[in-house]
Amino acid sequence: MLRGLSCELITGNVTDTQAMQRSMAGCDAVIHSAGVYKVGIPIEERPAMYETNVRGTQEALDVAVQEGVGRIVYISTVNLFGNTMGEIVDETYTRPPGDPYLSYYDQTKFLAHQVALARIAQGAPVVIMQPGGVYGPGDHSEIGRLVEQMTSGRLLFMSFPELGFNFVHVEDVAQGILLGLDGGRVGHSYVLGGEITTLGTIISRVASIVGKRPPRFSLPTWLARAAIPFGPLVGRMLHQPPNLRELISAADGVTYWATDGKARHELGYAPRDLDSGLRQTVSNPL
Repeated sequence: MLRGLSCELITGNVTDTQAMQRSMAGCDAVIHSAGVYKVGIPIEERPAMYETNVRGTQEALDVAVQEGVGRIVYISTVNLFGNTMGEIVDETYTRPPGDPYLSYYDQTKFLAHQVALARIAQGAPVVIMQPGGVYGPGDHSEIGRLVEQMTSGRLLFMSFPELGFNFVHVEDVAQGILLGLDGGRVGHSYVLGGEITTLGTIISRVASIVGKRPPRFSLPTWLARAAIPFGPLVGRMLHQPPNLRELISAADGVTYWATDGKARHELGYAPRDLDSGLRQTVSNPL
């Protein structure tokens, strides 16, 4: 896709300072979107996630400042708010002290966001964008897997139908990032969302679009918890991540709800409605 835009592609690593310096030299702006997004990972994968999400953010922002880049956009997430407990929060929301992390992804993105805020306090020209639950063609996340299974008629039961997102199409996120690059206020954060909804509603709408019945049954949480000791085996059987304890923590009774009103008002952000986005997604799966 980037080659089609006549972009110069440079292979590198966000924890490699010299590679970052070479890639940013002479740039007017930097968008730092590199990160690992996985929930339910085994403990042995945590160091690699920390290196990319936290240390990689430190390196990317620091090198951009050292190279004199005039505009830096950091891609954060609404996940850093944690469980909003059914409330719709905005960019001014502060996570309660001692609030437990829902996943290691949650923890690393929270820490990376603090890195960005610290660089802003030091005078770095950083604008922060916070996407909600991203979906769209080619989505390899757990949500994308559920949508694909519903589309193909292979979704036998629902898991965590009350899990809440501000669900946003990937193309709208990309457009919002460009709006933030051009018009976002330095030092400010902007939520990029689409529609406040739940996972159960998303699956029901996909079912309606493709003309299939949604699953009649939901996996009881108690049964999911009982399977925690057998996580790797159960995960393979059900096409789920191996760390069921973390997966349940990040999904059971959790809402990641945040309003995108600020981006709409200040940046002219105008995401598509959920039904239109889902229709495009199921008709263009790749």
